[in-house]
Formats: sequence, C-alpha cells, structure tokens
Amino acid sequence: MPILAEFPPLFLITVAVSFGLVLGSFLNVVIHRLPRGESIAFPGSRCPACGTPIRTVDNVPLFGWLLLRGRARCCKVAISPRYPLVELLGGLSAWAVLDRIVLDLPGDTSIALAVAIFVLYLALVLGLIALALIDLEHMILPDEITLGGVVLGLLSVPLRPEASFTTSLIGAAAGFLIVWLPFDVLYRRLRGAPGMGLGDAKLLALAGAWFGFQGSLFALLAGAVQATVVTLLMLIVRGRIDEPEAVVAEREEMQKLLAQAEGEEREALERELALDPLAEAPAEGLGRARLAFGPFLCLAIIEYLFFGEIVLQELVGPIPPW
Repeated sequence: MPILAEFPPLFLITVAVSFGLVLGSFLNVVIHRLPRGESIAFPGSRCPACGTPIRTVDNVPLFGWLLLRGRARCCKVAISPRYPLVELLGGLSAWAVLDRIVLDLPGDTSIALAVAIFVLYLALVLGLIALALIDLEHMILPDEITLGGVVLGLLSVPLRPEASFTTSLIGAAAGFLIVWLPFDVLYRRLRGAPGMGLGDAKLLALAGAWFGFQGSLFALLAGAVQATVVTLLMLIVRGRIDEPEAVVAEREEMQKLLAQAEGEEREALERELALDPLAEAPAEGLGRARLAFGPFLCLAIIEYLFFGEIVLQELVGPIPPW
C-alpha cells in the first residue's frame, strides 16, 4: 500500500485544489437548490434565469465564468460572481485541509487513510460554507447539512484519533442544549419569540460532534463576537439591518397563497406559518432586527478546525479531552 511520504507535496496540492474546484462547482448547485426544495442531483446544471442546460465547457470551474465574461451564453443574463467565488473557496478549502491536516499526518500513513481524512474534513468545510451562504440568503440552516454533519462527525470518530465516540456524543448534546435552553425555551417565554433558531442549535451540535464541547463553546463565543462586530459596522455604515431580499419575497409569496386558500387548505397554511419565525415582518426597533447568525457560527467552526486548539492552548493551556 503506498504511503503519504511517497507523493510530492506539489502533486498532492495540484490534485487537492482541482478536486476542491470541482466540488465548489457542485456546491453552487447545493446552495441554489437545497433551500428551494429542489433535487441537487437532477436535472443537470441549468441556467437559473431561463432553464437552458449549461454546456460542459461553460461549467468548468472558474474558467467557465471567465470565458463567458460573467454572462450566460443562452440568455445573456449576468451570472452572479458568487458562483466563481464559491468555486474558488472550494479550491482554497481543499488546499487548507491538505496543508493543515493531511500533510501533518505521519509520513508512513497509508495514502488510502490520508485520502479518507482529506475527503472527510473537506466535506465538513464545504458543508459549512454552504450553510453560511444559504443562511445569508434565506435565513435557514437545512437539516440535510446540519444533522447530516452531526451524523458524519459521530461516524467518523474512528478516523480521528483525537476524538472518541463519548466526547463527540456529549459534545453534540451540549452544543444543542447551550442554544436550545437559554435562547429558545427561556427567551421565548420572556419575549414571546425565540432568540435563536433551532438551526443554530443543530449547527452547534455539529461543532460538538466534531470537536467536543470545547469546540461548540468556542464556536458560540467566537461567532457571537464576530457577529457583534459586523452588526456594529452595519449600523455605523447603513444605520439599519435589513432582512435578505429572498426572505421578504418568500414571505410575500406565502401571504399570497394564504389569501387565495380556503377551508382546510387555509387552516393548514395558517398552522404552518404560525410555526415559522420568519412568517411575520420584524417589528420596529433595533432589538427586533433579524441577523443571520449561522454564517458567524460556520466561520467560527472553520476557525476552530484550523486554528482553534492553538488559540485555546495559548489562552488557557492544555485542553482537557472532554
């Protein structure tokens, strides 16, 4: 069985970045389709504006967007720069995982194990990027990624020698509870609405499943600090915090459906909307403004993956295995 040391770093970087760029292209499909309830597998890539299938040459990561000069070949509609940016993030994420995690493995590690660890952590990072961008646009954190990430974190324990099934399970439960109890149960009773969504709780459960209780606590605290800084900057620059356009459009569409519905259909829609915290426009006042917290949690989890333990060791000394 070939070992990691037999492969030149430049070769590994080239393969990893190419793989990351391809997955970044697929990540765009996930980000666009998943919050809309569409299949991420079928049909193939199509123009979001007119639905025309995208040619293979136009779908090459980064180069396709540059070749088309940022406009769809079929209908000439502008292609959002988010698409090449996500592809680039895929490539950079793959490089970071290779450099910070895989190349730190002992040289006699089998290449099969090294590839498995690379794919595992790259899936985590790309999943977090998808969650962040979906939450920014739709203010939702899909269970398919959050709960899927929790399951993957628990199942991957044998490939992660620093983890144990017990610490991962406790970390996942603790990560969920540190949001659910104070921000959903208690805050809801005091203010009549949850302070944070259950999606955030599931996201911290993901952090705990991968990095234990200290990982979920780091994500919550670092995410809160970064969210506070960004919120203050937005208030200084714009004087307000607006909901994403997609959230406003989705609310208006649901209200139209409700107005047209009758009988049992209307009752079912009313029950559904009663459970949706975004079904009503936010009340006036800074304290009622809505800000997607998921992107900051995702960023903090990625920071912990690459730098968290170093930071914690500098601040508090050796980290206990809990």
